[in-house]
Amino acid sequence: MSGAGLRIRAGRVFDGERFHEASDVTIEDGRIAALRPAGTATAFTLPDGALLIPGYVDLQVNGGGGEMLNDNPTAATLGRIARAHTRAGSTTILPTLISGTRPLLAATLSAGRAALAAGVPGVAGLHLEGPFLAPVRRGIHPGTAMTVPTEDDLAALCAPFPGTLLLTLAPEMVPPAAVARLVAAGVIVFAGHTDGSFAEIKAGLDAGISGFTHLYNAMSPLTVREPGAVGAALDSSTVRAGIIADGLHVHAAAIRVALKCLGPARLFLVSDAMATAASQTTSFELYGQTITLKDGRLTNSGGTLAGAHLTMAEAVQIAVRDVGIMLADALRMATRTPAEAIHAPDLGRIGKGAQGNLVALDQALGVIAVWQGGKRVV
Repeated sequence: MSGAGLRIRAGRVFDGERFHEASDVTIEDGRIAALRPAGTATAFTLPDGALLIPGYVDLQVNGGGGEMLNDNPTAATLGRIARAHTRAGSTTILPTLISGTRPLLAATLSAGRAALAAGVPGVAGLHLEGPFLAPVRRGIHPGTAMTVPTEDDLAALCAPFPGTLLLTLAPEMVPPAAVARLVAAGVIVFAGHTDGSFAEIKAGLDAGISGFTHLYNAMSPLTVREPGAVGAALDSSTVRAGIIADGLHVHAAAIRVALKCLGPARLFLVSDAMATAASQTTSFELYGQTITLKDGRLTNSGGTLAGAHLTMAEAVQIAVRDVGIMLADALRMATRTPAEAIHAPDLGRIGKGAQGNLVALDQALGVIAVWQGGKRVV
């Protein structure tokens, strides 16, 4: 069947919020036209036990398919990374730049504009993770790249951008007035790689920061007298936060605590994927460091975690199997919640008008089929 008039029948459908039994999903002109009880019309029927869900939405994808965005920021690179993750179920991603030089930042913005203008499937925009980060919380980010924003930086970031532009920064490195300026220009600002105090983080939130990048990792911890960035995130009643559920970055109990505080409508899964994700690659270079995959763990020569060897589908499996998150909550955390975090109501859900991005899962939550814009990918 083609993308126009495609009907998919499944014994179970998750629409981004709740389950529907024995349903038909119809796609017309690349968008969802209807979700209704299964009828008698001809349909592409999924195997017994399969589950149909919205395509995963991943807001932190440094690489995949053997490539890193940092190595060659072009529209073609963005497309190849997106295709690798689409085959693994993430039909929408934000390719993510790990802090680099200002020329690299400019090249990445240019690549993002070119990819969006060309309609590269799966690329919703960009995530710029740094370089306005705290040196003591930089993780794998190069120390030489850590800086504070100049007027030229702010002007470049506030220039019109044709898709989602997400910027991770350390609130103590960027004045609240600059944060407010970025937000007013349409940039989605998250706090991350920060050593900020609770008061400094709160000032950033008041200025418009709306989320946290990989909660717990590379940020000031919650302590009794200084709640830090983690405390500010868990205490907030409005912010959203991404979290890496790979079994390595965050203990399962810590994920459960965050979920109790934020709920599945505000805590969302990210892959933080590197070049090895959705590929057979086992090592790569990043800013002169060799990053090696061993036992599912990516580290540099000093043992520092260097992103994750993870896809969103694998994160959902780990969240359900190892963390004990209810299936509906884990699926929401990988679909509708990240879509809402970037103000994209046509993503992460199965309902009239939504993009025709669908993933079929087997009973072990493995990906068995993918549709992007109503066209079969896998």
